Amino acid sequence: MYQEIMLYETHSHTPLCHHAVGLPYEYAEVAYRRGLHGLMVTCHNPMPAGFSSNVRMSVDDFDDYLRMVFRARQDWRGRIDVRLGLEADYFPGYERWVEHQLQLADFQYVLGSVHPQMPEFKERYWKGDPLDFQRTYFRLLADSAETGLFDCLAHPDLVKNETPLAWHPELIRDEIGQALDRIAATGVAMELNTSGVNKAIAEMNPFPHMLAEMRRRSIPVVIGADAHQPERVGDGFLAALDLLQQCGYEHVSLYVNRTRRDIPIPVARRALQPREPQPSFAAGIYTGSAVAAAPALA
Repeated sequence: MYQEIMLYETHSHTPLCHHAVGLPYEYAEVAYRRGLHGLMVTCHNPMPAGFSSNVRMSVDDFDDYLRMVFRARQDWRGRIDVRLGLEADYFPGYERWVEHQLQLADFQYVLGSVHPQMPEFKERYWKGDPLDFQRTYFRLLADSAETGLFDCLAHPDLVKNETPLAWHPELIRDEIGQALDRIAATGVAMELNTSGVNKAIAEMNPFPHMLAEMRRRSIPVVIGADAHQPERVGDGFLAALDLLQQCGYEHVSLYVNRTRRDIPIPVARRALQPREPQPSFAAGIYTGSAVAAAPALA
């Protein structure tokens, strides 16, 4: 029953966002070596009118993105299931833009993100009170789930790394709980993002108590490493499975064809068996990796 679908890297980027290195075929190679079944490429979506343009692909890059993922899919066919995804920003007023964008290609998985570090976000919502800023973030996170645009909400306590000195989640416990109630009612999943261990508050996103509260509300969880370089593909997945189990989860979820699949945690853990490296055939297809000095989105 579970032989066909195992764990994917569900959150990975490309140089088109200006703060990632490596191309999808390179990410797929690492996914293969680490025993994953597939790779979702989920680069940051284009936004209009220069909206945080230094940390995302442009509208003009969109076709290049589709070709990049398609070529990796062809290159790794039969070894790694490379799929087209997108990490799309939720920012009030841009819902129709995202809705239209998601109709332009056959996206297999759509992450919704609220990025409180963006200048546009701070300009609208920062009033000098970090607790109020955090409350606003969680309210918007629930708003994003209620749009129906997204399969899963990425790094769902990201605000803690924007206000680390004022991060005391017990002070906003009620607001977090209310947001989780609203998210649970939508059926949207939430991400356990392993890259959080490398941020200002060194723990996965979300923090363990929030993860336990998600379990209490039966919110499904997808694991993603938020890989901005190939070697981070699948990073921390075993630790993430352990944490899920400690918080009461019995399954980990993923999306293919925008349809949720649930995998028993012991089955997912056994599937993570390293493989011998295999060559990619894409060296003559791609022009190479790119690095740009730009502030990073998560």
